[in-house]
Amino acid sequence: MKKILNILWSITLIGTSTTSLVACNTPQYSEEKLKEQKENQIDTKDQAIRDNLEWIAPQEKPFNEVDNKWYYVVWRGNKNNDWRIIKFKNYTFDFKKIDNFKNADLWKSSPYRFSSEQTLHIVWTFELYWEKDNGSYFKFVYRWNSLNIQEPDLVIDEDGNLKVK
Repeated sequence: MKKILNILWSITLIGTSTTSLVACNTPQYSEEKLKEQKENQIDTKDQAIRDNLEWIAPQEKPFNEVDNKWYYVVWRGNKNNDWRIIKFKNYTFDFKKIDNFKNADLWKSSPYRFSSEQTLHIVWTFELYWEKDNGSYFKFVYRWNSLNIQEPDLVIDEDGNLKVK
């Protein structure tokens, strides 16, 4: 009986890891769709902001390197319409708690824990990774690309859209 269970477990494990591996390599956006999305993000007349504030997709894996740039994350810890914006500097590979909101924690993972890649994830009554979210908990991630120009103050309007203050 143990041998049969071991064989069934092995087959299940192999089948599951193969499908998971194939699903992981599927990008969320094609190259042309990603370029189009990046062009149609923040609505502002300020050219410095348009030139330096870049919308980031999870498939770009921005946290796999330390770039000392500022990131803005619009997220929420529950299904209510309570979006929150947080700004943090990406200065370390360390596992780092970024924010706490509505009894949920926003973390930046480390390549030294869990996997070889860094990402954002929310820990609440469940754990949700940025790459696996459908927009329910992570709304936007932006990077301020200039190290020489002061980063802007961003706010969220009543519709959950990002605006320059």
